[in-house]
This record gives sequence, structure tokens and C-alpha cells, in this order.
Amino acid sequence: MERKTKARAQTGIYLLIAAVCLVLVNVVVRGSNKRLDMTETQRYTLSKGSERLVTKGLNQDLTIDVYATRGLAKNDTFIQDLNDLLKEYESATYTDPADKKDYTSHVKFSIIDPKTDEQKEEAKKAGLEEKVFGEGSETGKDQATFAKGYMGMVFKYGSEQDNIPYWPPEETQGLEFFVTNKIREIRDRAEKSELKIGIVTGKDELKITDNVVAPGSQNYNLRGIFERYLPFYKFEDVDLQNGDAEINPELKGLIITQPQKDYTEKELRRIDQFLMLGNKSVVVMASAVNLKPADATMRATLSTHGLEKLLEGYGITMNKDAVLDWSGSFALPGQTETGQQVWIRTPWALQLSPDDRFEGDKQLIDKAFAPFFRLDQVGMPFTSSVTVHPEKQTSAKMKVVARSTDKATVATGDNLDMKSLVGSKPKGETGQRVVAVAIEPACCDGTTTCGEGDACKKGIIKSAFSGDNMGVETPAESKGPSRLLLISSSQFLANPFARSGNAPPMPPQMQMMGAMGGDRELQMVAKFYYEGSFPWMIMAFKNTLDWMGGDADLVATSAKLLGQPNLKYADVEKPDVAEDATPEETQKKMSEYQDQRAKLQSKVQWTLTLLPAVLFALFGLIRWRMRESSRDSISLN
Repeated sequence: MERKTKARAQTGIYLLIAAVCLVLVNVVVRGSNKRLDMTETQRYTLSKGSERLVTKGLNQDLTIDVYATRGLAKNDTFIQDLNDLLKEYESATYTDPADKKDYTSHVKFSIIDPKTDEQKEEAKKAGLEEKVFGEGSETGKDQATFAKGYMGMVFKYGSEQDNIPYWPPEETQGLEFFVTNKIREIRDRAEKSELKIGIVTGKDELKITDNVVAPGSQNYNLRGIFERYLPFYKFEDVDLQNGDAEINPELKGLIITQPQKDYTEKELRRIDQFLMLGNKSVVVMASAVNLKPADATMRATLSTHGLEKLLEGYGITMNKDAVLDWSGSFALPGQTETGQQVWIRTPWALQLSPDDRFEGDKQLIDKAFAPFFRLDQVGMPFTSSVTVHPEKQTSAKMKVVARSTDKATVATGDNLDMKSLVGSKPKGETGQRVVAVAIEPACCDGTTTCGEGDACKKGIIKSAFSGDNMGVETPAESKGPSRLLLISSSQFLANPFARSGNAPPMPPQMQMMGAMGGDRELQMVAKFYYEGSFPWMIMAFKNTLDWMGGDADLVATSAKLLGQPNLKYADVEKPDVAEDATPEETQKKMSEYQDQRAKLQSKVQWTLTLLPAVLFALFGLIRWRMRESSRDSISLN
């Protein structure tokens, strides 16, 4: 009995010590405002971009007043999460890799539970929205609790004030992204600072003001989306006027989208002249594959429209072909003549995702590259293959940032029927094709401070032209670090099915009637493409703008908008469809692949559900048997 009493006392002491240790660890961690974040996107840790913005990026204090109504469980939980996040903003520090100086945060915040009439009036005057919050009973009874109040933030910086009028308390994903971008927006307004990006016009180009995104809509366009939700990006049309006009040097970067008219050499020299100013960026989102808008036949012609002359000068060859990827492209649902649902492969619409089967310089997409940072998917419709010549740029780093799979072929010819290629069999030699290339400083901060084993390349780009300058004065190399990106996709910023299937734009006087006409079959497929690609395209475009503006570290904040990474199916090989396979055989392999993914998902789900319980029970059983054995070995002698 004495032994049992002693064992109970020891067990109680051990449990008490363990509990005290856990409490102390939580107190210390909470007091230091540090959390161990094991998520891939660092979801619970302030990103470096946010830290730099609120420390070195602010010249005076910024205050955040949170008006948050407490009393409901979901509200209280959200307020605690928000409090933890804002504490990280308030305590942020940043060490600049260039000047080695330490900077501290300029953010101060307070959380106000608006109970008095005065507090409610302040929230209302600040533009916050009063909402009714509801919560079901936790007892399972048919009851609910309701409360009326606020859940918004007021930002004050200098003479400027702005707000997030309401944030749903059940949603925490993306919170850092919107807080950081609101801070950036109010700072830029107060300091009259803008990130101006030029868009080349006058070439019958793919416009970001066109509805090239959503099916059947007249007014849904990229420019409108950014002006509404991310207004600190300012877009300016750039008309090269046959090369007679210089490009505004106040622009931070220049974007070239798919043209339908040829560029003259003098116009190309103006683009080169702009890049040679230094600290500038040029992004080309175009290929040799040309399709007319509102053309349901989807017939393509191959032409580089003179852009090859500019790119060749930098060491990048845009080939006059169309890449068809028979493995790494979108598979969209469709129907046979009998009404049976099938998956249709669209080989000209590349769906590039990180793939464990490809390593090193064979990986399909460079997730470390700022425009594609942590993106699990990038859609590239109507691509042309690219050949790189890094020896032409010795003072800047040229790198491939996107490739097709090794099942890709290329098509050439004056006229390509893209519709007929859907669901067809591959033809020609297969192999990986380069579809995106970047030239930039070897060090992401644009300085001579490089990582271990990385040769220093300052980002000085050699001019694409020499000889007769045609009246366009341009130095032999850029005056400072510059950047160039080619995404060899003619509809990277478009939904190819919507662009071909939507009706032509209606005259302004008839737009009130809504969208009319168009190809219904293409618009139906456009909905599936939109659902699967639109968020990633928006993110890639925003990241590209940050990369152009030199704010590449802000892309980590953008990654907070993305959901938790999906289950990776590295052990399930994608179907290897033979070149002579029939549509029925292809469909069978796709179905088998989907079944294998479903089985793996179920296996992981049940393993995570049952394994911890089984291990805990096993530990208890072993511990019990050890105690029993110990008792059996006790001798009274």
C-alpha cells in the first residue's frame, strides 16, 4: 500500500510539473509575441514584405483603430487572432541587407469594443459598417444568438485616413494581405507616391480593359479589378507613335501584351531606350500564336509581329511555333454526343504546376521566382517555345522560370485550327519546351550582396540594338539594375474560351441591354477554365507588378491569400497516354488516375483520423503491461 501511495504521489508530482512547464512555455511565448509557424506559406508569421513596409517603408507613425464587438464566441476568437497579428505589426523589426541598419515598426493599434453611443458614432463617422452577427447554439438546440455591432479597422497616417469597413469574423485567411495593402495604399496617398506601370497601346493588342476574363460579362476586366481593390497600382497607356515618342521616364515598368500589328524597329528601340534608363522593368506577355477576339472558330496564325528583334537582342529567341502539351495542360469537362461526361484535354492551354517528377532545371515552374512565388498553378494559353542565350547577358542573370512537361510537341504552319486539337492525338517529337524567361540581378535586392555560392550579377542589361540608332539615343548598357520578363503566352491575362466565345463588344448606347450572343459551347467551357485559373492569374499578375516595382518581398504577403496547400499526389503517376491512343483509352486512363487520387486521399484521411488514437492506445497498453510486470516481479522476501 505504501508503494501504491508513493506511486500515486510521484505521478501527481510529474503531472503537476508537466502542467507548470506547459503554462510557463505558453506565458513566455505569449509575452515575447513569438509563435512557431510550420505552415508552408508562413500563414501565422508576418512576412518580410510587411515587416519592411511598416518599418523602413513608413516615415511617421501609423495608427490602426479596430472597432470590434465582443460577446459571441466566433467574434472573440477572431479578435484574439487579429490582436496577435497586429502585435506582430507593432513589434516588427527589419534589417536592411543593403545598409545593414535596423528599423523598428511605426505601427500603433488599439482594439475598441464600441458599447457607448459615442464610440458607435465614431465608428460610423469613420465609414465602418454596422452588422448583425449571428451564432447557433452549441448545445444543439434550435436556438441562436444575435448581436449588432462592428468589425472593422480605421487606418490613420499623416493627414490621410482610410478603412476596412467590415471583415467577417469567420474568415482569417488573407487578413495580412489586406491589412498590408491598406497600409501601403494610405501611405502612397499621403506621400503622393505611385507605382506607375505603362501598357503599350496602338497595336490592336490584348487590353486589360477588355472583358477577357469572365464568360458572358461585358464589364469584368483586369483594370477595373485592380482599380477597385488595389488602387495603388496606376496604369498608363503608352502610344509609341511609330517610334517618334519617348516613353515616360516616370514609369517604373512597361508591359507589352499580345499585338495584332507589327512593331517597327524604331518603336522597339524606344522600348530598349526605356529599359536602358536603369531601374526599369519590361514585361512581354506575348507569343507567336495569334487568335482574333470573338472568333469562335479559334483559328490561329503564327507571327511574332517584330518582337523577336527586340528579344533576340537580349539573348532570347521567341520561336515561331505553338507549344502543345499533352500532359501538363488543362483537362476540362465536356460531353459526348450521347450526353456522357468526359474530360477534354486542351493541349494549347498549359497548366503548369510544381511536379515532384521534375527536379532542378527540369522543374515546370520556379516557385521561388517573385511573379510565381508559392503559386501551385499558372495557366499559359497559346504559348510559343523559347530558346535562351545567357552568354549575351554577362552582367545580369538569365534564368528559365517556366517549362512544359516532357510530353510537349510543337506545331508550325500558317494556319492552325486550335479547336480541332482539343482531344486529339499528339504528333511530332516530344520534349520539354521553355515558355518563360527572366533577366534580373542575381541578388534579389539589386545590390552586390549575394548569397553563398551565387556569383554577383548587378542586373546591368546590354542594349538589344547597335549600329544606326534611327535617332533614338541609347547607351550600350543599362545605367542601373533593370529587369526583363518574357511570358511566351499570347493570352496569359485572358480566358481563351471567353475571349473567343464572347460576343463582340457592344456600342456604349446598347450596353445597358447586357451581354448578347456569343458561342454558348465555348462560354460553358470558359466557366470551368475561369474557376480553375482566375485566382492564380490575378495573383501572378499582381506579383509581376510588385516585381517590376522592386517590391519583390511583398509577394510573400500575397501568398497569404492562398489556401492551405492541397494534398500532393507524388506517389500517383500522371497517366502516360500513348501517341496512338484512342479517345476511349485516354478517358479510361484519366478515370483510373482520378480513382487513384481519390483512394490516396481517403487513405491519408483515415490515417490521420485513426493513427494518433491507435498509437495513444498502444502506448497505454504497453505502459499497463510494464506496470503489471513490475508488480509480478515484487518479492515479499
